[in-house]
Amino acid sequence: MSTSMLDQLYREVILDHHRHPRGRHELERIDIEESGLNPSCGDEVTLQFELDGDIIKDVAVIGRGCAVSTASGSMLAELVKGKTIEDARKIAEIFKRIMHGDDPPSEMDLGDLEALTGVRQFPVRVKCALLPWVTLLRAAVDASEKRAKVAGGEGEGSANGDG
Repeated sequence: MSTSMLDQLYREVILDHHRHPRGRHELERIDIEESGLNPSCGDEVTLQFELDGDIIKDVAVIGRGCAVSTASGSMLAELVKGKTIEDARKIAEIFKRIMHGDDPPSEMDLGDLEALTGVRQFPVRVKCALLPWVTLLRAAVDASEKRAKVAGGEGEGSANGDG
């Protein structure tokens, strides 16, 4: 496939995710919520996760932004559903490295996310593509801290009164 045909295909994938974003729905229960902002472009995103143990049962991606940011959030919703928080964090870390110039691992199928790799050519747009993913990374840290508190007996109703 020629480079121009591949670019056109990637453009169509991005536009499809922008026009029909996945993850735009209300969750039955919100276990983790994290928001992010890209002040240089005005993109805003809120990620909400419903968990079943450590598995992402469902994810909602709420916000507004440019086509790249919206498409990236939509792709996130498709990719992380059914994965563990840790696996989702790993995907986010890999995508972040890819957007900063690393090659994707040969064993990893990026799916539609591959369409965003062309954004690397436009440094100002990299932040747009990364916004949902860095927000996911913060959510993963929050989830890890919550698990540590629960494991340490600092959850609601604990004897130390911090709950």
